[in-house]
Amino acid sequence: MKHWSKQQHMRTDETPGASAGAQPPAAAPLAAGSKRLPEDAMILIPLRSAVLFPGVLSPVTVGRAASIAAAQEAAKNELQVGFLLQRDPQKTEVGPSDLYWVGTAGLIARYITGKEGADHLVVQGLSRFQVLEFLDGWPFLVARVALIAQPEMMTPEIEARFLQLKERAIEAIGLLPHMPGELNDVVRGIDSPAALADMVANLIDVKVEEKQDILETFDLLRRLDKVLALLSARVEVLKLSREIGEKTRAQFDERQREHMLREQMRQIQKELGEDEESAVEIEELKQAVATAGMPPEVQKHAEKELKRLQRVGEGGTEYAMLRTYLEWLTELPWKAEAPQPIDIAAARHVLDEDHFGLDKIKRRILEYLAVRKLNPEGKSPILCFSGPPGVGKTSLGQSIARATGRAFQRVALGGLHDEAEIRGHRRTYIGALPGNIIQALRRAGTTHTVLMLDEIDKLGAGGFHGDPGSALLEVLDPEQNRTFRDNYLGVDFDLSRVMFVCTANVLDTIPGPLRDRMEIIQLPGYTEEEKIEIARRYLVRRQLEANGLTTEQAGLTDAALTAIVRDYTREAGVRNLERELGSVLRRVAMRIAEGLAERVTVDAADLADILGAQRYESEVALRTSLPGVATGLAWTPVGGDILFIEASKVPGSGRLILTGQLGEVMKESAQAALTLAKIWTGDSLAGIDVHVHVPAGATPKDGPSAGVAMFLALVSLLTDKPVRSDVAMTGEVSLRGLVLPIGGVKEKTLAALRAGIHTVMLPRRNQKDLEDVPAEARAKLQFVLLDRVEDAVRFAIGDVAPDHQDSAG
Repeated sequence: MKHWSKQQHMRTDETPGASAGAQPPAAAPLAAGSKRLPEDAMILIPLRSAVLFPGVLSPVTVGRAASIAAAQEAAKNELQVGFLLQRDPQKTEVGPSDLYWVGTAGLIARYITGKEGADHLVVQGLSRFQVLEFLDGWPFLVARVALIAQPEMMTPEIEARFLQLKERAIEAIGLLPHMPGELNDVVRGIDSPAALADMVANLIDVKVEEKQDILETFDLLRRLDKVLALLSARVEVLKLSREIGEKTRAQFDERQREHMLREQMRQIQKELGEDEESAVEIEELKQAVATAGMPPEVQKHAEKELKRLQRVGEGGTEYAMLRTYLEWLTELPWKAEAPQPIDIAAARHVLDEDHFGLDKIKRRILEYLAVRKLNPEGKSPILCFSGPPGVGKTSLGQSIARATGRAFQRVALGGLHDEAEIRGHRRTYIGALPGNIIQALRRAGTTHTVLMLDEIDKLGAGGFHGDPGSALLEVLDPEQNRTFRDNYLGVDFDLSRVMFVCTANVLDTIPGPLRDRMEIIQLPGYTEEEKIEIARRYLVRRQLEANGLTTEQAGLTDAALTAIVRDYTREAGVRNLERELGSVLRRVAMRIAEGLAERVTVDAADLADILGAQRYESEVALRTSLPGVATGLAWTPVGGDILFIEASKVPGSGRLILTGQLGEVMKESAQAALTLAKIWTGDSLAGIDVHVHVPAGATPKDGPSAGVAMFLALVSLLTDKPVRSDVAMTGEVSLRGLVLPIGGVKEKTLAALRAGIHTVMLPRRNQKDLEDVPAEARAKLQFVLLDRVEDAVRFAIGDVAPDHQDSAG
């Protein structure tokens, strides 16, 4: 019941039909030329989708020629017109069988001529009628009819229904919005049951077939029952509608206001030509979401965010944020691509081509690739290359990527102190972005990527920004990274197909739980021969290209390469070596560019003029020729190095003086070595202070491996016998005279070789670590394995019998 306040507008471009359940009688033809209607005949006008009721004043529009002619004839002669409902509202040409045969007779109260081929009538309904037969010979529909009289009677049954109908009608008027107050007065003023039934039937919002059924119900009691039933159903619908409206109006008022404002904004944007561009962007995002290959739950989330973007509109404050977020989602490599098959032979060739030496590391990498080939879905360990700068850790990751046909991405972790750099920022923050892991995979465009986490040992300590090391636990744990959740994305992303490789200079600064998730592969450094070969194979060629030279224009002799390695660099890696080669070739490039030569070959004799005087020389023989000096071996983050321990006696009160910026561990080693030396020599050092100094005081020194060197320096001082100049030593001592094992054997032995030392004393328990020393280095060195300090004294100083052997032992 939608239009209680409006009179229904009836259109008459329709064809009349027969009364329900009755057949029309045969038409009686009029006499030729007759213009008068029979007394029981009536002009008829068909209605397409409306029913006229007696006592109702309704507007009617006529458009067909026959209907216009009928209306004009009736209006001119002030004749009654019969209005019949058309059975099929789509038909334009109608006959008697196309009409209902019960209708309403009415008078045309007003006739208005239209300008577009349609005239407008105001019709007053008078009474029901029934068609008896249709008459021919008129340019419009004419039929003999019988008017249906409606007796006004009031029985108890009729009165009860009349009162209930009036009450229901007033209730319905109150439930409808924007109803004029006078309508209630009109309803209350009606005292005829038949008039009230027809009025309510006219205004009630039901199908025209139901209205026609009421019109054809001549019995007043039955008619009242039908109207009351229809009205009661509409009242219940109106009550429910009002209840729902009241519950939701408060919730939707603000949203409707926002919607209205956005619609206005959209229209403004359309006028400015911005709406089309926004629609294109949204359509592109919709296509990208559909083709990104996301998991079902992620795609459902993306579609939800896309709907939000459409509701917000281009002028909304969230539009740019939502669009950026959806672009990130659609550009990530969600699809599970089939990995390229791993060719172990080709991988071995690539590793040999890119790197010289490192046989043990190459073998471990090939084992790793073999396992990945046989079990692509397996949980492979995370490789971590640990070693000094310049030994090729990053380039090994690049070689793994080339050997496996994967993309390569590097994430620098040095100094990173914010957890959000790993997990991403939440979208509530301005300028939020995903973490470095997701950003790297977006750049790679595939999850079949070798992702190198560089300098993992230099992660920041965190603080109020969170702990990035703890955030990496999920990334590097094969059990967890299948459902890695970046704070920005807010959905799970599978990292299990990514091949993670880490690099570090030292392991001590890596948190224990993080180190536990990685397999450590040590790269201690290169021997002199390896450096010369690396320079010959890779570094010279690279620097020739960097300086615009060719092999026909410049070259270096083997003697020059050897001299640069020995006299101008002293490092575990080859980074400084490459810099020195670049300096040499730049001088060559200048000579060739000036036209002074067409080809230049650099020999060892030319290096002093180009690089200056030798930077490093062997000072071991000079510094250990005096008593109280010993050569130790130390491990540093940039490789091994030699360490001189100097001891001296001065008058005093028996104190131990330590200088050279020693750490707590080395100070304790010095104390233990002095006590053991007193026991060994039987010297109480009464009235004497012992000063132990480690040169290069600007460099902090610490570590549990200087005990043997300090002990020998003190024994040499107290016995006034020098330590052998061609011997270097490492190891810790106990007060019982035992030589304890240490770490970093490979780095320390290579440092001794670089310094020109050919004899190294090691704890016997470190004998197994000699396997890590390159074969060519082992061939050049003599190793003396120590069980007790007596072995070290006997070999490095000579026969010095302790005064208190039992106490030392």
